[in-house]
Amino acid sequence: MTSRIAIVGGHGKTGRAVAAALARRDVVPVPLGRAEWPVLADHLAVCAAAYVIAPNLHPDEPSYVAEALAAVEQADVGRVAYHSVASPYVPAMPHHLGKAVSEDLVRRSRPTWTILQPGAYLQNLDLTADLEIPYDVDAVFGFADLAEVGEAAAVVLTEDGHAGATYELATRVATPAQLAAEAGYVARRVEPGDVHPWLRAMFAYYDEHGLPVGTGPLGLLLGRVGRVGGPA
Repeated sequence: MTSRIAIVGGHGKTGRAVAAALARRDVVPVPLGRAEWPVLADHLAVCAAAYVIAPNLHPDEPSYVAEALAAVEQADVGRVAYHSVASPYVPAMPHHLGKAVSEDLVRRSRPTWTILQPGAYLQNLDLTADLEIPYDVDAVFGFADLAEVGEAAAVVLTEDGHAGATYELATRVATPAQLAAEAGYVARRVEPGDVHPWLRAMFAYYDEHGLPVGTGPLGLLLGRVGRVGGPA
């Protein structure tokens, strides 16, 4: 029987990337949104594992994750992976702290768990023209390719050796200015305008610190520098 894996919050770009990676492994992805929450456990009951993604800038991500985990446990799903963020324990970025609290909930849940902490997506930068961003163009980031994040999720959901693991994910380390120059364009900083306060706080943090993330864990997961093995 073909394995089915649920993607809770699976209708956005991250969910679609995870679904595509699972399908390449002959796994049936089951994307689930808030419409399914009244009977979420019923949908999860036919799945071998679940990947939990909260909506971007969710006002109370821990509550969202707690509800998802309750349904996972009710459905007796044996494996769960949570989509977090690189550097979740940063007081200057409130939405990161929400993921830190959610990580704690995942670690104390009953199923076998894995946590993925991707850096900023490369796909969030428009490199088809001069790049305009609301933070320092020379700040250093560990950028993650969306398709590779999806593949990493598929690995930890379907292979052994990842129980209790937390992986930071980055495809490459660069500055926005470097990425723009490689594409033949110039990067410049612009004022952010009227944006969510959490985003303004994030931009201020990026100005001071960037968001460095190492590339080693993703390389391991995707088989570029060996494999992660051992019992589940």
